[in-house]
Amino acid sequence: MMRIEGPVVDVRERKPPWLKVRAPGGPNYLRLKRLMRDTNLHSVCEEAHCPNIGECWEDATATFMILGDVCTRNCGYCAIAHGRPTWEDREEPERVARAVRDLGLEYVVITSVNRDDLADGGASHWAATVRAVHRLAPRCRVEVLIPDFQGDADALATVIDARPEILNHNTETVPRLYRVARHGGRYERTLELFRRARASAPSLPTKSGIILGLGEEREELLATMRDLVGVGVSILTLGQYLRPSAQHLPVTRYYRPEEFAELAEAGRALGFAHVEAGPLVRSSYHAKRQADSAGTDVRGAEPHASTDVRGAEPHASTDVRGAEPRASGTGHPRSEPTANLL
Repeated sequence: MMRIEGPVVDVRERKPPWLKVRAPGGPNYLRLKRLMRDTNLHSVCEEAHCPNIGECWEDATATFMILGDVCTRNCGYCAIAHGRPTWEDREEPERVARAVRDLGLEYVVITSVNRDDLADGGASHWAATVRAVHRLAPRCRVEVLIPDFQGDADALATVIDARPEILNHNTETVPRLYRVARHGGRYERTLELFRRARASAPSLPTKSGIILGLGEEREELLATMRDLVGVGVSILTLGQYLRPSAQHLPVTRYYRPEEFAELAEAGRALGFAHVEAGPLVRSSYHAKRQADSAGTDVRGAEPHASTDVRGAEPHASTDVRGAEPRASGTGHPRSEPTANLL
């Protein structure tokens, strides 16, 4: 049983007007939906109930979700089904690549459920999918939104070896709320993933996202943003948490659009190359524009200097884009938790 202390927003309460979106149904949306069904593919746009699905699909942009639609973890904010996966489809990488080619996409985001049941967390399947897209759609840039692979350095190396153009892993919330919100996740594991990526592939741009409204305090949020800058993350997304159902964590507050604008400015001041912030922003929202703003190039750049992340030492320095190093490990203020599991 879960208890939330402090103010929360009733799940039946009307959402603020800035969270209203037009119902999907345009011709491109219908075409993409038909393609997903015909090719037996999944999208996180549908599985996670993304509010931007109408806009993105009408713009012929989708985030493909590989490795099935059942996650081995049960995060308190996530709408994706959880349980024991039985799905295995070795032909999926080719189907995803053909869909990308047939749609004529120049930029694609690929993500997955957590597959803690697999020895490598699904990393080999990830690599096969990235390579298939590069082979069938050579001008398409690939952003991978990966799980943490339970901290497995070999799994991370497998994905990096496939040479995606952007490596994305969502932080989701501040460290104090990980125990409540990210079942199976570890904040330090997230930072270590980015440290390893920077050590092994310094030219590979990295990206992360945080959802707001789970009970975080402003200083905790800014400290988390500093941590991400410190481990080399160059692109940050900030969006409003929207409660999928009464069984999920409650919304503690709705941030106003001007608050997101102020946080975006604070992020840029900390050293992020690009910050996408807004009530409806999700990790893959306007992903191509984010990558362009951060200065990523199409395929064909020089290969990464190294992809050996297995023995990479954690970086002690946080000197990124002029940021001052901090003496503490994370710099997070200590405060009493606002939510507990009973």
